[in-house]
Amino acid sequence: MIAFLTSSPNGHYRETDHRSIVPLNPENEFTEKLKKYWRDAANGLLLSAMPDLKEVNDSMCVSMQETFEVSGFPVGRLDLCDRRDTSPVQRLYDYDFLILGGGHVPTQHAFFEELSLRDALQKYDGIVIGISAGTMNSAKVVYAQPEEAGESIDPSYRKYLPGLNITDINILPHYQAVRNDILDGRRLFEDITYADSYGHQFYAIVDGSYMLVKNGEQTLYGEAYLISNGQIHQVCKAGEALPLGHKKA
Repeated sequence: MIAFLTSSPNGHYRETDHRSIVPLNPENEFTEKLKKYWRDAANGLLLSAMPDLKEVNDSMCVSMQETFEVSGFPVGRLDLCDRRDTSPVQRLYDYDFLILGGGHVPTQHAFFEELSLRDALQKYDGIVIGISAGTMNSAKVVYAQPEEAGESIDPSYRKYLPGLNITDINILPHYQAVRNDILDGRRLFEDITYADSYGHQFYAIVDGSYMLVKNGEQTLYGEAYLISNGQIHQVCKAGEALPLGHKKA
């Protein structure tokens, strides 16, 4: 498996009109590296983060296929896996690439658990592209950073969940857009995420940055920040790469 775990592979969160077709972002050699593994007329599967939103999923599937096409990545077909049809997971190995869609992390996590996706991926040898929530759920242990109103103050909200085990790194996407967010009357990062970082490491990345996982080796590309033990500091800049070592079993 080759995994490209992105914040956003195209466009910028809260800035891009997703009704328009936005090409893949070439920053930090993303498209250059993806091209090395792309098969001509590749067949793909989009796994939804919002399995019950039929119209949203249909639109996303069409726009993602057009995004790849206009970016010079020929697609044979792009199938969709949401609540209407989960059967594509049973033939996962027929697909050259998988897209783990963006959305609400716990909602997508619950759907992936229903699909037993963690087990299905164990011997998958194609390309996995994570987008936002899909990237977060790729971790061995997912940090479900609170996002919706009430989550950060709900004592029953589960912040740590068993993930897909594609990586042992926790990535927080869209840092440029959400770094100043207020949730439940508190600062999302300074008051919530920093407090959760004691004994943990989170890598906050901006749109255009990503992590490449190849043969278990994990490398960050582009602007990224390490949050750990209540502190944050930049560890990688645009155009740079940061090896993070081999994924632990």
